[in-house]
Amino acid sequence: MAEKWIYWLEELGKEQNDVVGKKCAHLGEMAKNGFPVPRGFAISIGAYVHFMETTGLAKEVASMVEASRVTPEDINGLERLSSAIRRTVESTEVPQGIASDIMAYYEALCKRCDCTDVAVSTRSAGATSHPGQYETFLNVKGRSDVLHHVRKVWASTFNSRSLAYRLSKGLPVASGPIGVAVLEMVKARCAGVAFSVDPNTGDETTIIIEANWGLGESVVSGELTPDRWVLDKATCTVKESVLGRKEKFCCLLDTGVVMQDTPAEKSCALCCTEEELAEIGRLAKRLEEHFGVPQDIEWAVAEDRPFPNVVLLQARAAVVVKKTAVDSVVDMMLGMFQN
Repeated sequence: MAEKWIYWLEELGKEQNDVVGKKCAHLGEMAKNGFPVPRGFAISIGAYVHFMETTGLAKEVASMVEASRVTPEDINGLERLSSAIRRTVESTEVPQGIASDIMAYYEALCKRCDCTDVAVSTRSAGATSHPGQYETFLNVKGRSDVLHHVRKVWASTFNSRSLAYRLSKGLPVASGPIGVAVLEMVKARCAGVAFSVDPNTGDETTIIIEANWGLGESVVSGELTPDRWVLDKATCTVKESVLGRKEKFCCLLDTGVVMQDTPAEKSCALCCTEEELAEIGRLAKRLEEHFGVPQDIEWAVAEDRPFPNVVLLQARAAVVVKKTAVDSVVDMMLGMFQN
């Protein structure tokens, strides 16, 4: 029986972290349990391993590292090595069996979405969480483009930071296999993050939400000051709202994803309604109850769907970093200068 390389999200559960990566497994768990997630499929970690082994890339990459004699401290050398490895990986053909499966699943996803060439994102999914370490590609369209961007996600495991870590620990350079999530793009009116616990204080009676107009990448990247709300966890009502400066927003155009200046009337307005905030809060509570721990969530409000139109893009265990009194004073002073 041929090995299964690809799974629909609804075929997966949280117990399959080692098969498709944590992000894909959690999205599958959410899909199976009635949470609103994008339609899509997961390419297994085994597909990455098969690609690296059968093409000879694993040995070739190891030889490139050995020949470079780069050290974990050599930042410039790591950048050059990373670029060379990534070019090599991205230009290597995917084995026919995996390539055919990816294209077949993409065509089936297009039918599910009633779209000839549905726009998707390709996102990395390691067996353990590495937030922000590997790359995500947005607004990918067409069979060949999807296949190309799957390779780009695989190649992103050889970024300079990952190379430095593996070299410093004496690990094989190709020791970071990942899965890939291929998800329909959400046409987001606004998007952002939510925490079912205050990540700075550990207060479990509140839900923290941050958001901007358009796609959530501008919030996740920390490039600007988003709108911020504190919700009462019991009632999902707003206790506090802070208007962010939101100088720019990330939007989806026919030509791709771009950062644009935010129109003045939007910059000075909160981007979420109280109804939407309450729905995000309810979903955050449900996720925490389901997974048993406070959650760190990425979400979007789909502008082309009727309410409730909140779509969950990712969920993982929240990390609480309690701030000291000195940290809080510094934050307050910085806020005064920014305003």
